[in-house]
Amino acid sequence: MSEVELKLEISIGNVETLLSAGLLPAPGSPVSQHSVYFDTPDNALFAAGFTLRIRTAGDSRIQTIKASGSGASIFARSEWETPVSDDRPIIDHSNPLLSEFGGSVKNVEPKFTVAIERQTWIVVENGSTIEVALDKGNVRAVDRLTPIMELELELKDGRAEDLFVFARKIEAVVPIAFGVLSKAERGFRLLDAARIVVKAEPITLDRGTLAKEAFKTIASSCLRQFRLNETILRSLRNAEALHQARVALRRLRSAITLFKPMLLDAEAKRLSAELRWLAGVLGDARNLDVLIPKAQPGELRDILLSKREAAYDTALEALDGSRVRALMLDFNDWLHCGDYLSQAATKVACELPAERFAAEALDKARKKLKKHGADLSGVDDEHRHEARKDAKKLRYASEFFRSLFTDKKQARRYKRFVEAMETLQDELGELNDLATGPEVLQSHGVSDIVGVGELVSHADKSTLIDNAQQALDDVMDAKRFWR
Repeated sequence: MSEVELKLEISIGNVETLLSAGLLPAPGSPVSQHSVYFDTPDNALFAAGFTLRIRTAGDSRIQTIKASGSGASIFARSEWETPVSDDRPIIDHSNPLLSEFGGSVKNVEPKFTVAIERQTWIVVENGSTIEVALDKGNVRAVDRLTPIMELELELKDGRAEDLFVFARKIEAVVPIAFGVLSKAERGFRLLDAARIVVKAEPITLDRGTLAKEAFKTIASSCLRQFRLNETILRSLRNAEALHQARVALRRLRSAITLFKPMLLDAEAKRLSAELRWLAGVLGDARNLDVLIPKAQPGELRDILLSKREAAYDTALEALDGSRVRALMLDFNDWLHCGDYLSQAATKVACELPAERFAAEALDKARKKLKKHGADLSGVDDEHRHEARKDAKKLRYASEFFRSLFTDKKQARRYKRFVEAMETLQDELGELNDLATGPEVLQSHGVSDIVGVGELVSHADKSTLIDNAQQALDDVMDAKRFWR
C-alpha cells in the first residue's frame, strides 16, 4: 500500500495551546507503542532504503517493512505488514527482503527502540479525510536517548492539497517546522556520533522518471539538507552548519532555475526571491565566519567576534520568525501541489523523461557559463561574479543529474568534468574574496581599524584572472558526461 503524509515538528510547550484551539475533535484513547528496529550488522537494509520494525501496541504486534522512505516532508512509500507473535522478524517471500538481499537478511539484529504515546484524531478538511497523530516519546540506542515530539498528518482519502490546508490552520495557532527525519533515521543517527554538519546527500533518479518528479526529488533533497543544518545551527551556532544551510538554499534556487521551462507560474518566482532573501540573512554571518580566522588577537578580532554573535542572533531570529515559517509551508505546498503541475503551458516540459530534460538543462547551463566566461580579463568584477554563479549552477546541476548517466564512459567523463569544475570554483572563489572582502569590512564599519589589511587578499589580481580563465577553458574542453 502507499501512504501520503506530512510530518510536522512542534515544541512541547505549544502542545496544550494546539489541543485547546478547537481544531481537533475529541480524541480516541491514547495508545502506547513500542517498536524495535532491525538491520544487518552493517546496516545494509537502511543503506538500500529499507526499514524493518516490529511494533507492539496493546495486544497487537505487527512487523512492517518500508521502502524508499526519503524523510521528505510529504512522500509516498511502499509498505508490507505482517502480524507476528514475538519480536523475531519473519523473512520470507511475502516481502521483498529475500529477493533484494538474499540469505544475508536472515542475520538481522535489533538496532534501537522507539517508544511513544500516540494520540489520534480524524479530521475532515474540504471533504478529505485526514488522520492526525501526535507522537510523544523517545528513541533509544544502547545508552543514547533522543526525544520525539511531532505531528503526522496522513491522508486517508481525498486530495494532498488538503493536508496543507489543515497544516496552515495549525500554523496559525502554533509555530511548526517541517520534519525531515523519519523515526528510523533518528535511530540510525543516534547510533553514530553527533553530526555537526550535513552536506548534500546523493540524489537518485530513475531513467523512467518524468521531469516533474525529478524536480520534486531534487527540491526535497535540498530542503532536507537545509532543515538538518538549521537544526544543528540552532543548538551549536556552528559555522559549517550555517554554511551548508546556505549551500542548500543556493542549490534549491539553482534547481528552480534549471527547471524554469516547467516553472512558469508566479509562485515559483516569488518563492525563489524569498529563498534569496533568507540566504542573504545567513550570508551576513557567513562573511564574518570567513574573515575572523584571518584576524590576529586584538581589538579588530574582538569587534568581529562581537559582530558575528549579533549576526548569528539575527539569523536565528529570522529562522524563528513568521516569514521563514510561511516560506517553508508555502514552498512545500507549491512543490507538491502547485499550479506548475497542471498548467497546459508546461505540460510538455513536466512530462519529459528526466534524462532528456537533464541533458538539455546541462547544455543550457554550460552554454551560459561559456558565454559569461569567454573573456574574464575584459570584464569587471560584477561580470566575473556572474560567471562564478554560472559555474555553481552547472556544478549543482551535474550533482542533481549524475544518477541518470552511469555507464562506464559517462562515469569517467563525470569524474573529469567535476574535477575541472572544482578547480574553476576555487579560482573564481579567490577572485570573489579579493573583490568582496573590502566591501564586507566597510559594511561593518571596521575598514580603519589597525590590522584590517591582513584580512584582505593581496594576491595578484591579473594572475588570479589568468588562472580562472585557464580553469574555465579546461571545463569547456572536458567532455560532457551527459552526451
